[in-house]
Amino acid sequence: MSYKIGLVGKPSVGKSSFFNAATMNDVPEGAYPFTTIDPAVGEAYVRTDCAAPEFDESCAPNTGYCEDGKRFVPTKLVDVAGLIPGAHEGKGLGNQFLTDLNEADVLVHIVDFSGKTDPEGEPTEGHDPREDIDFLEAELDQWYLGILRKGIERFETAHTTEVELEVELAEQMSAFGTNKDEIKQIILSEGLELDPETWDDDDELELARAIRERTKPMVVAANKLDTPEGQANYEEITNDPEYEDVTIVPCSVHAEKALKNAAEQGVVDYVPGDGDFEIVADLSEGQEAGLEEIREFVTEFGGTGVQEALETALFEELGLKAVFTGDAGLNWTQGPFPDVFLLPEDATAEDFAYHIHSDIGEGFLHGIDCRSKRQLGKDTVLEHNAVVEVVTTN
Repeated sequence: MSYKIGLVGKPSVGKSSFFNAATMNDVPEGAYPFTTIDPAVGEAYVRTDCAAPEFDESCAPNTGYCEDGKRFVPTKLVDVAGLIPGAHEGKGLGNQFLTDLNEADVLVHIVDFSGKTDPEGEPTEGHDPREDIDFLEAELDQWYLGILRKGIERFETAHTTEVELEVELAEQMSAFGTNKDEIKQIILSEGLELDPETWDDDDELELARAIRERTKPMVVAANKLDTPEGQANYEEITNDPEYEDVTIVPCSVHAEKALKNAAEQGVVDYVPGDGDFEIVADLSEGQEAGLEEIREFVTEFGGTGVQEALETALFEELGLKAVFTGDAGLNWTQGPFPDVFLLPEDATAEDFAYHIHSDIGEGFLHGIDCRSKRQLGKDTVLEHNAVVEVVTTN
């Protein structure tokens, strides 16, 4: 499967700019609400250590690319329409937003930490970014709550005692990629009985929130941190105990886009995600001063934050791992280490075989760990950055 990262947030906070910086595509950007109407889908990349140097090889990627020992693995990025308060009631482009959002496995919430856009995306001063974090989560919780309550109604109107609550709720919420076992586990973890008649409104809201957090994990990209206001807000919010459970990545979309454009023009030597870069061309005094301002930001925060936000979403929030296709005898037929795939953290050797191709999975005999040459059974859980040869009858 190809995982999708959804870019969410209110209008005019830099979602389309983030999308363009991450994918180097060219979707419309503008300092006005609803620049994005239809969702844009592009290819971004997340990094993992390339396995090839360990085997004294140079990799030959079928997809993505390799640079300075880092393998850039493709992932899908979706830029959806801006969300405003009341979206779950259809305000703004609410219904379209929520439908588009369902395509994403994990969310990156772009927040203007400079505080210069109001809740509707209009210019302002002194807006508290915490309000944006809270409102988006609240909108999603209300969206989930509405769907949850439809499932409760279905259960309560069922004319048989054989219907299980978790089955009805999972069917109603199937679009979120959940199942009856997960729903049951979440209900019990919230300390609730498997009987909605014992729940009050607060119980239902907390359950909806728990399901949302499980099925749509989120990272906050603290954009515009290259401003004094942004850095002051970042320091205050990251020291606020009420937000200690929120994953916040410091970010400057402007810096990432500027560095990638400069790299394309041969002005700088820059690898996405790095915490520094080298100027390799003669520049005017003003151009060099602009790049030095960007250097000050990326060295302080360890990068522009765009790459880190994507990688935090997939590797930390979703818990994915990278697995390389290997050849234990190093007898490559398509070039060394042609493929690397992103898999769930509990993926086994057999899961990896099916991920490559269903026929390979159906004929699975065993895997081989190309580092240790150890045979891997079908239920062996693979480690991050494992290099595995699949032995199959197909």
